[in-house]
Amino acid sequence: MGSRGQVLKLFKLLHRTRQEVFKNDHKALEAARQKINEEFRNNQDETSEEKINELLKIASDVEVILRTSVIQAVHTDSDKIVLVPRKDLLQDNIPYLDKPTKKQES
Repeated sequence: MGSRGQVLKLFKLLHRTRQEVFKNDHKALEAARQKINEEFRNNQDETSEEKINELLKIASDVEVILRTSVIQAVHTDSDKIVLVPRKDLLQDNIPYLDKPTKKQES
């Protein structure tokens, strides 16, 4: 796929991720939409293949961070906040051990 196709694919992916991550938060949705569009518009005339690849890498990293690190919180009362985790954020709960267990020799 040419660079133009990669750029368009990543642009669409960022917008889909934005819609999922900031669902029901109109202020955040609009701010993210404006930022994505602004960054792509500012670099639309870039011709250097190296610079384009660097920008694609940055955009891809941003998408991963949005998808895996951002969590929504909703104010329910004046002193309560409810977290709304997405499936992408959930991980296996592995117990923490301070000291590794020793292998017993037979």
